[in-house]
Amino acid sequence: MAGHDPHCTTVFRARNIITMNPSRPEAECVAVREGRILGAGTLGELDGWGDYHLDERFADKILMPGLVEGHSHLMEGSFWAYVYCGYFDRLDPDGKLWPGLKSIDAVIERLREAAAQLEDGSAPVAGWSLDAIYFGNQRVTRVDLDKVSNERPVGVLNASAHILNVNSKALELAGLLKPGINHPGIPLGVGGLPAGELKGPDAMTLAGLHVGFDRSMLAADERGLRQFARLCVRRGVTTATDLANLLPDEAVEMMLRVTGEDAFPARIVALRRLQNMSVPEIIVRAGELGAMSTERCRLGIIKVVADGSIQGFSARLRWPGYYNGAPNGLWYVPREQLAEMYRMALEHGVHVHTHTNGDEATEMVLDCVEKALRAHPAPDHRFTLQHCQLADTAQFRRMKALGMCVNLFPNHHFYWGDQHYAITVGPERAERMNACATALREGVPMAIHSDAPVTPLGPFFSAWCAVNRVTATGRTLGERERIGVEDALRTITLGAAYTLKLDGEIGSIECGKRADFTVLEDDPRTIGGANLKDVRIWGTVLGGRVFDAASI
Repeated sequence: MAGHDPHCTTVFRARNIITMNPSRPEAECVAVREGRILGAGTLGELDGWGDYHLDERFADKILMPGLVEGHSHLMEGSFWAYVYCGYFDRLDPDGKLWPGLKSIDAVIERLREAAAQLEDGSAPVAGWSLDAIYFGNQRVTRVDLDKVSNERPVGVLNASAHILNVNSKALELAGLLKPGINHPGIPLGVGGLPAGELKGPDAMTLAGLHVGFDRSMLAADERGLRQFARLCVRRGVTTATDLANLLPDEAVEMMLRVTGEDAFPARIVALRRLQNMSVPEIIVRAGELGAMSTERCRLGIIKVVADGSIQGFSARLRWPGYYNGAPNGLWYVPREQLAEMYRMALEHGVHVHTHTNGDEATEMVLDCVEKALRAHPAPDHRFTLQHCQLADTAQFRRMKALGMCVNLFPNHHFYWGDQHYAITVGPERAERMNACATALREGVPMAIHSDAPVTPLGPFFSAWCAVNRVTATGRTLGERERIGVEDALRTITLGAAYTLKLDGEIGSIECGKRADFTVLEDDPRTIGGANLKDVRIWGTVLGGRVFDAASI
């Protein structure tokens, strides 16, 4: 990080500046004072602002607005304290490459290695990012994880974060290793005992605290927050969301303290999840949190989770349901509570984002929002549907009519597209999943996201997915739903900022906005859509402070 005088005017010169300002799409220089943008244009045009320091370190680089990750979780930083069990290779915050695991046996072996390093014989072994759908949709059972240990609890969080797989010891400690359990999120196996797969927050919580995944996992610790911020700089992100935090007092205090440090390199928007509180209580809490907001830690938005995940078969799908005949998924929130949430939020001016993976969940949310808006009309409410992966054209039209936004998940095409095509929803619906082109055509304000740690943080990769819609095996999945590079760049800047009601502060390079920039070695508009994921990132600028990814 370079030191600077915030009261002095600094003019950054670049090879080119992509402003995302339709009135002036490009510039050669940008002037910054007190953490904000004075203007973007030629050096001669900016000279009128008075004395300045000309900073030419970016003279051979590209500047664009700081990237905005509209759906991520601080867990992306915290989870590296656990064992990575994902299918794909992945870089940790230190730049170490963890090879992906291609079989259940390989997962068990990595967990065994982790267990062998623990001195305490009863300490839990916790892993993350497991997804058995890559192993022929084979389920991971307690019997599998018993091969890691019979003496200590073992748990592995699914890549979707909606399923927790545990061993017999963990079930025993949770009081679940017994016959006769009747819960939709606890499938039974041999002898009528729980199979070891726990679906949804209610079921997961029962055993989660015994394996290191209790409710507090939604709230990053201090080290996790700092690790997440380092990842942000490396991925060109200047504003990122924490989209499902329970925000207890101690977590809020920590986040405000850490993000308040001069050297902290990112803005965090943390949403309070609807959990452990009644609707009236969370409305009050949202107001209290909103009053604590700072320029680098925004609070006061509520997150609601309506259903589960498609690849985990816990999302709610309309008829005809899952392609492989699996039972329909889980409702996480009763319709009555959801309706009350939207009604009271509109009445009190509280912003709400809602997770809907399946189209049945999307339909229920649209019905409830429509009813709430009749009772409390609210211009510019910007209630946002997160993921919303199976929405069809009619549902996008309803979103537009209701003044809603959408944040789609195109990364799914690469990571699970082949599985969606063959197993979960079948060819036709897989072709239209995350229908970015339809959303734009119907005029729905749109962002795209990574849902880190579900997939790795990286807006340019998300943009590449939206532009190409290529699966891991190279299949183009939904050619007519591909969007252009310019539209993709807008979704990870102004589009995401709009869904957070921050488009007046960030998302473009123009007078009055915060001096947040992504610094690039390559121009994403000329590198070609097929190469968009390979754009080289030098670092970021946050409020005029420079952060070099190589030294962060």
